[in-house]
Amino acid sequence: MHTMQQITKSIYQIRLGAVNAFVVDDEGLTLIDTGYKGSTEKIVTALKKAGRKPEEIKRVVLTHCHPDHAGSAANIKAMLGVPLFAHSQDAALIEQGIGGRPSFHLSPGIMNWLVFNVFIKPHGSTIEPVSIDEKLKENDIIPIAGGIQVIHTPGHSAGHISLLLKSEGVLIAGDICANMAGLGLSVLYEDTQLGVKSILKAAAFDFDKAVFGHGKLLSRQASEKLSEKFTTTANKSILCTLKSRS
Repeated sequence: MHTMQQITKSIYQIRLGAVNAFVVDDEGLTLIDTGYKGSTEKIVTALKKAGRKPEEIKRVVLTHCHPDHAGSAANIKAMLGVPLFAHSQDAALIEQGIGGRPSFHLSPGIMNWLVFNVFIKPHGSTIEPVSIDEKLKENDIIPIAGGIQVIHTPGHSAGHISLLLKSEGVLIAGDICANMAGLGLSVLYEDTQLGVKSILKAAAFDFDKAVFGHGKLLSRQASEKLSEKFTTTANKSILCTLKSRS
């Protein structure tokens, strides 16, 4: 199950159960997100199946602080001694072992309610604290694979980032949204309206493919599909949510 699926020349996806991690292969390996606590061996297994060694990982980039993305960061750093990268706003929480802010809103729909209560809530909102070596900000460039641009995409989490690999036309979207049974909102957001604005902000860039923390590859005309979807359906969902809270 735990294998490296090639997405583009440099990007590979590793399925870690309900969440995906990614590997960028250039000047060694860059691991993007780490799954829940206990995912290290799954990542190592996927690398070995592809004929790679965990020692080839040179850095770890976290899209945000939630336990399903940052849960194994401390363990991987301790094992390999590699630097960790995260946006400054979520880095402050990660360093304290906090895996999410207490104020959040569930997205509409019974499926989101079930996923939250069955899969997310039982894991809690703490992670093993770990120091962040590189605190990222909007438009920073990670100098691999022709340059990976940091796009600050808050909403799901205040320090959420998406990563744009311009040279290969792919967005590593993290949890700005999901692509489970089609494109849809993520299960929860700290600020849903801001989250949709961040989706549209990312969609304004030019990329053909998008990969997500949850769900499958969006393989063609991804920026256009994100823009079309979230200027219509998602905004209607948000209006319904806001009405239900009033």
